[in-house]
Amino acid sequence: MVTASLVKELREKTGAGMLDCKKALEATDANIDAAIDWLREKGIYKAAKKADRIAAEGLAAIKVDGNVAGIVEVNSETDFVAKNSEFQGLVNTILDAIIANDVHSVEELLNVSVGDETVNDLIISKTATIGEKLSLRRFDRIVKNDDEVFGDYIHMGGKIAVLTVIKGASYEIAKDVSMHAAAMRPTYVKASDVPTDVLDKEKSIMREQLLNEGKPAEKIEQILIGKVNKYYEEVCLENQIFVKAENKETVAKYVQNNNGEIVTMIRYEVGEGMQKREENFAEEVARQAQGK
Repeated sequence: MVTASLVKELREKTGAGMLDCKKALEATDANIDAAIDWLREKGIYKAAKKADRIAAEGLAAIKVDGNVAGIVEVNSETDFVAKNSEFQGLVNTILDAIIANDVHSVEELLNVSVGDETVNDLIISKTATIGEKLSLRRFDRIVKNDDEVFGDYIHMGGKIAVLTVIKGASYEIAKDVSMHAAAMRPTYVKASDVPTDVLDKEKSIMREQLLNEGKPAEKIEQILIGKVNKYYEEVCLENQIFVKAENKETVAKYVQNNNGEIVTMIRYEVGEGMQKREENFAEEVARQAQGK
C-alpha cells in the first residue's frame, strides 16, 4: 500500500516530485528500492544529484494582471537553458502562481499547488527534464491602488527586471523610471529607506578617508554632509539624476513634474551577489558528453 509516509521518504531520498514518487511506488508495489530504480530509469532521480551545482544564470520576469503584479527570479546553471522555451514556460507558470496566490515567502510559494503538483514539484521535475539545477531564488507580489500605475521593464532578455509603482502619473512615466533603475542600479527608493547601520558604516568610511586625505578634524562633519548627499545620489532612486533628463533633474523631480510620486521600486538582476561558475564552453560540452 502506498502511504503518505512512503511518498515522503522516497521524495527525500531522490529529490523527485511527490506525484512522481507516488507513481513510482504504485508501479513497484510500494518497494522503496525498486521505486528509486524506477525513477532513475525515467530520468527523474538525477534531479537530486544536481543539488550542489551552482545555478546563477536564469531569468528575471514580470507579470501584471490588473492591480496585481509579480516579479520573480528563477535560476539555471547556464544562460543557454535560460533561453529554453521549457524553462521560460516554467517561469511563466510560477508567475501565474504568484499572481493567483497571496504568498509572502519562497517557502509559501514552493508549496502552492499548480494542477496536481506544487511549484516545488514542478521545479524538481523540470530540473530532471531540462538537465540542469533550477531554483526559485526570490519574488515579490505587489498589489497597487486604483490611482497608481505599474511600470514594468525587462532588459537584456530577462537579465534585469524592474517593477515600479507610481502614484498619479501615466504608465509611460512609470516605465521611464523602471528603465532608469535598470541602468543606474539604485538600491533604495529614497534617502529615508537607507538603514541606519548602513549609513553609519558609510559615514565611518568617509570620515577615515577624509582624515587620510589630511582634512582638518574640525571640518570633517561639515564636509561629510556633502559626501552623504553624494552617496544618496548614487544609491537612492529619487536622488539620482534622471538618465533622460537634459537639465540634470532628479528622478523624483521628473516624476513630480509629471504629477506623480514614486511608491516603490523592485529591481532584480539575475545572479546578483551569487557565486558564478567558472567554466568554459569546451569543458561544459565535454562534461555533458560524459553524461555528468
